[in-house]
Amino acid sequence: MFDFKQYDFKRMNYSLVVLVLILVSIGTYLIRLVEPADGKKQIMGLVLGFMAMCFVALVDYHFVCRFIWLIYLANLVLLVLVFIPGIAHPQFGTNRWINLVAFDLQPSEVCKIMMIVVLAQFFTDRKEKMDRISTVLISAVMIMIPIAMVMKQPDLSSSMVLVFTFAIMIYAAGLSYKLIVPILALGIPSAIALFWYIQQPYQKILDNYQRGRILAFKFPDQYPAEVWQQKISIEYMGSGRLYGKLFSGQSVELKSKSLPVSESDFIFSVVGEQLGFIGACVVIGLLAIVIFKCLAVARTARDRTGMLIATGISAMFMFQVFANIGVATLMLPNTGLPLPFISYGLSSLVSYMIGIGFILNVSLQRKNMRG
Repeated sequence: MFDFKQYDFKRMNYSLVVLVLILVSIGTYLIRLVEPADGKKQIMGLVLGFMAMCFVALVDYHFVCRFIWLIYLANLVLLVLVFIPGIAHPQFGTNRWINLVAFDLQPSEVCKIMMIVVLAQFFTDRKEKMDRISTVLISAVMIMIPIAMVMKQPDLSSSMVLVFTFAIMIYAAGLSYKLIVPILALGIPSAIALFWYIQQPYQKILDNYQRGRILAFKFPDQYPAEVWQQKISIEYMGSGRLYGKLFSGQSVELKSKSLPVSESDFIFSVVGEQLGFIGACVVIGLLAIVIFKCLAVARTARDRTGMLIATGISAMFMFQVFANIGVATLMLPNTGLPLPFISYGLSSLVSYMIGIGFILNVSLQRKNMRG
């Protein structure tokens, strides 16, 4: 478990840790501007997350992967607890949180990391069977169970993260092209049909507000009430101009403070207003470097399990960065995904730091033949 002899500490990715801490610091500063109380909680999340990251970085991921079915079961239990009165803490008309007294835990955030570890070991165990339809079916059932439970909360955005991560991981695991081609041949028309169906008034998959967001994205003039938040986000973002209000040299009121959930879902609006176009580009650049470094660890991983863990974590970060910024700039329908390391949220921040801990752990392993 803690056999440090197998670790090459010269390979510790210190630059990745520094980048993550810079991003969290920027996020904490911006959160304190719009919600001072949440800014203090974010500092607590950083402390907890940093300790979790260090612990995970030093616990051999092979040891953790011995217990994937226990992890999978624990994941399902956490997702069930959000529906149990007395334990669950419903907010904003949803069942996404568990009351832990000190803070509220959002199991869907932890679920992403748990499923990455579970799938990484599962695909490793079936490395000789990646050309079989049974591998696709079993893994699809494994991921669909938690996805269905997350959808029930409802949390469509986290479900989409799980779907994207699963697709990237099964492809990276070496899924045979003789399976990929028929899956795409069936999947693409099915996805188009599904997208048409969920827009219909009689559809039963999405809640009305979720359907409304999709329709508003396609027909913004017909649904102004559904897109006003995104339009205001763009307006506030643009008010930062080139350098942002932070560097304007004068005291300027922060307009994005009045934007709902500006501390989390629309934090990029605060980035644009406070740091300007240049600052927003810097934040995007730092996030891109973090993702690139995670992919680099996947490419140089010493075994298949490590490669898949790093790939899954990279995919998770990639999707959430794209989705959060896409929503804030009206490039995508409104969803509730946080911007990694920048948005407020103890569960999400600690989960991301645990993900970085796994990346560090993979990079520390001594050279072995890849399995």
